[in-house]
Amino acid sequence: MALPAVDTLASALKDTFGFSAFRPLQREIMEETLAGRDVLALLPTGGGKSLCYQLPAIVRSGLTLVVSPLIALMKDQVDSLLENGVKAAYLNSSLSEDESKEMWRQLFRREIKILYLSPERLLLEGMLDTLEQLKLEFVAVDEAHCISSWGHDFRPEYRALKAVRERFPNVPMLALTASATERVRHDIVEMLALKNPKNFVASFNRPNLAYRIVPRLSPIKQILEVIEGHKEESGIIYCLSRARTEAVALDLTKKGISAEAYHAGLTAEERSRRQERFVKDETQVMVATIAFGMGIDKPDVRFVIHHDLPKNIESYYQETGRAGRDGLPSECVMLYSSSDAAKLRVFIDQLTDSTEREVSSRQLSRLLQFAEGSECRRVSLLGYFGETYCDERGEPTLVCGACDNCLTPRQEVDATEVAQKMISCVLRIQKHSGFSVGLNHIVDVLLGAQVEKIKKWGHDSLSTYGAGKGRTKAEWLYFGRELVTAGLISINHQHFNTVEVTSEGLTALKEKRPIRLRAPLVSSGLTAEKRKEQRQRLGAVDYDEEIFNKLRLWRVGVAKEKGIPAYMVFSDATLQAVAAKKPQRFADLRGISGIGEKKLELYGESIIELLGEQ
Repeated sequence: MALPAVDTLASALKDTFGFSAFRPLQREIMEETLAGRDVLALLPTGGGKSLCYQLPAIVRSGLTLVVSPLIALMKDQVDSLLENGVKAAYLNSSLSEDESKEMWRQLFRREIKILYLSPERLLLEGMLDTLEQLKLEFVAVDEAHCISSWGHDFRPEYRALKAVRERFPNVPMLALTASATERVRHDIVEMLALKNPKNFVASFNRPNLAYRIVPRLSPIKQILEVIEGHKEESGIIYCLSRARTEAVALDLTKKGISAEAYHAGLTAEERSRRQERFVKDETQVMVATIAFGMGIDKPDVRFVIHHDLPKNIESYYQETGRAGRDGLPSECVMLYSSSDAAKLRVFIDQLTDSTEREVSSRQLSRLLQFAEGSECRRVSLLGYFGETYCDERGEPTLVCGACDNCLTPRQEVDATEVAQKMISCVLRIQKHSGFSVGLNHIVDVLLGAQVEKIKKWGHDSLSTYGAGKGRTKAEWLYFGRELVTAGLISINHQHFNTVEVTSEGLTALKEKRPIRLRAPLVSSGLTAEKRKEQRQRLGAVDYDEEIFNKLRLWRVGVAKEKGIPAYMVFSDATLQAVAAKKPQRFADLRGISGIGEKKLELYGESIIELLGEQ
């Protein structure tokens, strides 16, 4: 197929979806696939992956096949496409016999532009033969990282997708994922037999997300403070255990918040029901384990809270990525507790595989550095993925202006005495016993703890035993990690995470150098002024809140009548744009992002009538 002119894609984008501009890399990806080339695209959650195959499908004359692993996600995308006037369908076990027959009739009449199938359904006997009769022009493989055993969500059935390439060698293929290492990307190319694919890797930056990490002091109270700032807006709270999700959901319900738990211990039917209630805004807050998230296409999640420490920075990035997929300001709050770190450290130390133990230990150390660090959260997060954060002019910068460390910077404190006590304790233990120990043991010695190992090894006879009783265990553990960051002590990850004094640490102790370290994390919230500054930095626009709330109420009625989630009628971003522009004529709606021709036809008059009542 000949490549359509750029204005053909732009026109389709405007007419169908109501958008006047592409997101980064979207148009380049579309042009490559329309030119008949294979593409591997890594776009972050909220980066507009689905449009990369939906829009080309509209300008093509034949059928586009989308391979997706999740029934709920297929239904969401098909319902959303139908709302925009695009003929789309899915074939899976949720369809009745009559619905399935009607879908096939439409397919053979060439009425359907996009067909969604699971990999299992696609590879059933006879399915590829049928697709040959349907003028298949394009194949998109969503969640492509599932094909690699090195990916975070490996699915063996994805391995069989190479059969699609063998049957349709000349049909261009697009592989999409939100997270994939170099090794996973290599597997995707090899397993799908992509031919010299063009690779696109977008920025990991989510400019509309604010990152905040606070000490977990009174978790329910802190969670309620976040929810108070997001009245009637959706949020997700992540917990490590099933029991914790149930307990937190119950506590919130008692406080009058519409909340439900979601975890793998529920039946598939109950999980599906709870997810649907959340997607349709019947439940405001989902309290979930990490089992929740991948199958959700809800763009208006305004806050994500981590009640417990995530497993690693990759998990944190993916889970916070559920917020603000529509591009509007949203916040991500982690309730940090050093006790979580201690529990994870004990679990890691019990791992029998030395390589797994070392990798997990390094991942935890990096996570703790991120959580306890005073560096800009955005700079630190992007740096982990090998990306340099740049300002609007493209210049590297160390400040985003919207995270907690930028808005309320932490001060340095005189930590000379703290450093001397800890370094001395490490050295005395090594001299007395002839071996090194971990940070937890060193802190127990400083606190004068009555621990069996301390007595067994005679560490209660050391001059540093009990020398640190003026501080809490959490404070000592924090300063220990700060000393690692400062290069005065080090952790030997290959030898059971034992602590050693560096040459710089020895010099600092001998010369009694003054040492300054960052103060422990103490901030628990933002002032109204700082919150306003944060929203401005995240790209918030001025709009008439009364009109916006009126439009939201109208949208709820339309969504209930149609039996679809409210965001499928219009996104919050579109309603805010309407509330900002306050159009008085039907024609004025055409210039507003998110209002395509189909939705203009369906809802235009209602909106103008509603605004006329002001």
